[in-house]
Amino acid sequence: MEEYPSKQVPENLDDPPNSRLFVVTSRSITEDELRESFYVFGDIQGVWVVKDKQTKESKGIAYIKFAKSSQACLAMEEMHGKVLVEGTKPVKVFIAQSRSSTRHRDVEDEELTRIFVMIPKSFSEEDLKETFKEYGDIEYCVIIKNKFTGESKGLGYVRYYKPSQAALAIENCDKAYRAILAEPRSKSTATEDYSSGGAAARNDYAGGSESMNQYTLGDPGNYTVIDYRHGDFTRCLIVSTRIALNQEQIFSLFDIIPGMEYCELQRDAYGMNKGHALIRYSNLGSALYAREKLNGFEYPPGNRLAVNFVDDGEDRGSPVGRMAMQFVAAQMMSAVWNGPSSSQVMKPGFSVVSSVSRIQTDANLPSLKKLAPPESKTKERLFVVFSPSPLPPDVLEDVFCRFGSLIEVHLVPGRKVGYMKYADKQCADEAMAALHGRVVNGVKMKVMLADPPREESHKRPRTY
Repeated sequence: MEEYPSKQVPENLDDPPNSRLFVVTSRSITEDELRESFYVFGDIQGVWVVKDKQTKESKGIAYIKFAKSSQACLAMEEMHGKVLVEGTKPVKVFIAQSRSSTRHRDVEDEELTRIFVMIPKSFSEEDLKETFKEYGDIEYCVIIKNKFTGESKGLGYVRYYKPSQAALAIENCDKAYRAILAEPRSKSTATEDYSSGGAAARNDYAGGSESMNQYTLGDPGNYTVIDYRHGDFTRCLIVSTRIALNQEQIFSLFDIIPGMEYCELQRDAYGMNKGHALIRYSNLGSALYAREKLNGFEYPPGNRLAVNFVDDGEDRGSPVGRMAMQFVAAQMMSAVWNGPSSSQVMKPGFSVVSSVSRIQTDANLPSLKKLAPPESKTKERLFVVFSPSPLPPDVLEDVFCRFGSLIEVHLVPGRKVGYMKYADKQCADEAMAALHGRVVNGVKMKVMLADPPREESHKRPRTY
């Protein structure tokens, strides 16, 4: 392999973290061409082209080391899918995993957009957002609170839309916030070192000393479940699930209904998923609608969600409060059973086929179309990367067939990737344009043109 020039490269190639790119490109692309294409994004400390040990020819893989994580992330965002030299295929650009990592995949974008910060206990979510919005567009902010007193613990999460924005925030915010990338939700938080009590705070947030089964159905912990049939409606819901869902999936599903203020997946002292989440809406109507539409909803298919009201601590005993709740409840229940159009209740841009639709997405989907005959010649293939996990084939078929000429859906066993085969190139291009970066049933998809079949034998599909 070709080595980095020693004078350019630091001793630790993972310093700072996530500052090294993994690039899949054409074998004809040289180190100089890579350097020339990527230098605009920051200080390149080295380029490493992977070569065959026997022939010394490029394998079409390279690493690029930047001085800053934000530079590497920006380069990934801007250069992924671009053509560096006319006549060559588009490059695939990812953040490389650390050299000490034991994982067999590179870093996912989902792991690079959420930061964990220490904040004054007086901070509101609006204060948190105002403080960190200068570094980029924020998807959501969450302040970690004591679930018994509701008081802030002086800790919070900020989720950005792009990895480069999160990296800029970590690099440039006041050091007093001690900003770091938040660990993926599937990992244990019990042993993380957040310095000065950060780990203890995270463990407290994860559920204190309680010990529960990882997949607990219908156990709301210390929350008081309210029987909605008796009129005790609140703005808070408890969601129970048999299988492990991450917070992004639950957030995406319940955020379809306007007014969601808070979404927290409950974890035990070891960071394990307890099988339920707490959702709070800004108004009673939204909570009622969410409960009626999503209780019993299969997400993913085969996993039926249980959604119930929980005590939100508000005084509902006064005659005025009781009358107000009954009035709103009557209006909302009437609207639910009389079948309101999705445009009246759902956010614009979300496709909701029916109250029990299996497709929940932020993409504008055309109507269903028939599949192309199985014997049709494949004119274009799309390569799809799923995060956090692949969607079922029937759901993918439902989504991708709407652009016409879909022949078949193929998922790679044991991987988070798949291929969509089309009989018409224009239909494939339209599907890629409409679905790239979109979320379907809580799963984010990256849709790009697949490499020609003749090149598949010596390439392994990458996950982000």
